[in-house]
Amino acid sequence: MDHIIFTFIGDDRPGIVEKIAGVVERHQANWLESRLSQLAGKFAGIIQVEIDPSHIDALTEELRNLTSAGLTVVAERSSPREAAPTTHTLSLIGLDRPGIIRDISGALAEQNINVLELNTRIIKAAMTGEPMFEARAVVAYASDSDLVELSEELDRISTELGVDIDLSEEDETV
Repeated sequence: MDHIIFTFIGDDRPGIVEKIAGVVERHQANWLESRLSQLAGKFAGIIQVEIDPSHIDALTEELRNLTSAGLTVVAERSSPREAAPTTHTLSLIGLDRPGIIRDISGALAEQNINVLELNTRIIKAAMTGEPMFEARAVVAYASDSDLVELSEELDRISTELGVDIDLSEEDETV
């Protein structure tokens, strides 16, 4: 069996997931994993399916034809998932300002740390109502990651940007 990863985006409305699920089912693919979300009036997602190689071309063609339903779809073959890495969680909260993700992702990249998942949102501070930036990332360390250096860099960023950053081991794998 082969794996296909596809992304989609379109105006949010009822029935998008059902339409995509129908395409997947018609080509005898198995829906394995997905991340779907509505943001600012758009509905977007990334989906991994497992499929017999003889059905790949027909599936990808029908997915791309969803443009007639107002969806933009990109599909690519991928390798089956290897053993899940040991993961850690990075949590961050602080007053919203430009550059937070750039600085944090730069520190992670310098230590060869892979971002597996990233979720962010703006919330209002309890007492003042000011916009607060909140992020949660699941990351995987490489064997050559210098965790002491990373910790020092995250402390520097935390102080410089005025945000709280916590990096902790995660009990489950992604």
